[in-house]
Amino acid sequence: MTETLLQDFATIAEQVAATTKKLEKARLLGAYFQTLSDADLTRAARYFAGHTFAMNDGRTTNVGTSVLRNALSEVTKLDIDNLRPRYVRLGDAGDVTFEALMETGRGNDNPTVTLAHTEQLITRLSETRGTKNKLAILIEILARMTPLEAKYLVKMLVGDLRIGLKEGLVEDAIARAFERLLPEVANVNMLTGDIGETAVRARHNDFHNVKMRLFHPIKFMLATAAADLDDVRRTMPAEFYTEDKFDGIRGQAHVQRGRVALFSRSLDDITHRFPELIEPLARLETDAILDGEILPATKEKILPFADLQKRLGRKIVSEELMKQTPVVFVAYDVLYADGIIRNEASLSARRELLAQLITEANTTDTADADDNKNTGALRLSDTRLIADAGLLDKEFDDARTRGNEGLMIKDPRSTYKPGKRGREWLKIKRTRATLDVVVTAAEVGHGRRRIFLSDYTFAVRRSEDDAELLNVGKAYSGLTDVEVAELTEWFKANTIQEFAHGRVRTVTPKIIFEVTFDKVQKSPRHKSGYALRFPRILRWRQDKTVDEIDTLEAVCGLVDETGDEADGDVN
Repeated sequence: MTETLLQDFATIAEQVAATTKKLEKARLLGAYFQTLSDADLTRAARYFAGHTFAMNDGRTTNVGTSVLRNALSEVTKLDIDNLRPRYVRLGDAGDVTFEALMETGRGNDNPTVTLAHTEQLITRLSETRGTKNKLAILIEILARMTPLEAKYLVKMLVGDLRIGLKEGLVEDAIARAFERLLPEVANVNMLTGDIGETAVRARHNDFHNVKMRLFHPIKFMLATAAADLDDVRRTMPAEFYTEDKFDGIRGQAHVQRGRVALFSRSLDDITHRFPELIEPLARLETDAILDGEILPATKEKILPFADLQKRLGRKIVSEELMKQTPVVFVAYDVLYADGIIRNEASLSARRELLAQLITEANTTDTADADDNKNTGALRLSDTRLIADAGLLDKEFDDARTRGNEGLMIKDPRSTYKPGKRGREWLKIKRTRATLDVVVTAAEVGHGRRRIFLSDYTFAVRRSEDDAELLNVGKAYSGLTDVEVAELTEWFKANTIQEFAHGRVRTVTPKIIFEVTFDKVQKSPRHKSGYALRFPRILRWRQDKTVDEIDTLEAVCGLVDETGDEADGDVN
């Protein structure tokens, strides 16, 4: 087979983007995969899944939107003020690149860049230090690419093709292309952390003896919000587990022969943020992957989430900060231990194993007496077996009294399903309505915050399958001065367009907030048709990505719960 052109990859991507039917997307990808060499199949599967490198490869390109914009400006000779409105109108850096190159006639008419060249370029960018050096590389490559090649290179570097694909759909395409069972494909991808390798193994029917490779994040199993107690009764068996819903950040711990890594719900490596958790986790007497929560806590008391936020985003955590805001890892599930993948075991069996692992780790010679009381840095979540849904009100109140945000309800028979949100796990959160939203614009504040970008317009996704962002409100309060100052610098560095002499900026949509509010109202002010009345920021969710924010359906579903609809204009 000849080497595959990036232009051909981009053509298939355009076809995938043009259809909303998942089966058709999978069919297009599957047919394309069959035409590729093993090396290009590896590359294409990774790129379609939204990865520049395999998940088990810790390298990144560190190419931001500003350097891409500057490179495009240099190649097209369009100034930044000309490009910024295009980002607002199109909402996608790749689309802006395509439009600008087509309009100016820059770039190359003859496609010559292969997927192998693309891989070499990505590797070169990851190895290059300094913005100026990266800029020079990008200018050179964009100048010799076709507009369509450049469009998809930029999309890859931004980290989202935005063609209606998720990794699960790429797994489906691989299964269809090479006549394999989808659960087998998904399992091998989970074990290896490389969808490219998984695709090649699928082609050659080489799914045997694939071992778990630690230190690449595995997607988390997710819970569904319970509507009410009747919902729990309908869903759960006669006996079910309850445990506190912790007000921290989700964490996945990988431990192997004393080496420890921690990954967030957004699959980022966060080990460096919590150095005091390394030694307690390293005491586990077997290789393991644990699912749990990182919480700010003293020996006996859970601290407010606001305390934990002081540590999020810090590249270096000082000894003083660790003393001011100590953290613990509360484990509530085990995915792998003793060389065995535990996903298919029942939750009850996994909990029994987890309790043994934590007890052994906390009773080694290096552990102190407090560890034996489950008050050390490594803890086991308190799980209770309940046979009466009528007891959940008290369970919920007790969880809140302990400083946690609600209650988890789990089926003891449930297997662990990475990346899936099912009804085997339910959650009951705080009684007030909340939404996870993404900031789309930032504005200079008033009073003592007049030197900061402290007023934020935010949006939800149109739907689970449609990534269009629709504004639903604007919030001014809820963050600390330190957070506002940090975000101001981030928004300045990630500005798409400025208005009113820089007082208002549209920004790259990556900052996630959890907001609460009094009610949802109809409003002509926003394209969504709705606005939140008196929204307040509860927290900056650095553990979430824009793919995880709420949808317009969730907003509409809260109208009746939070108040009467109205035609007034509200923030």
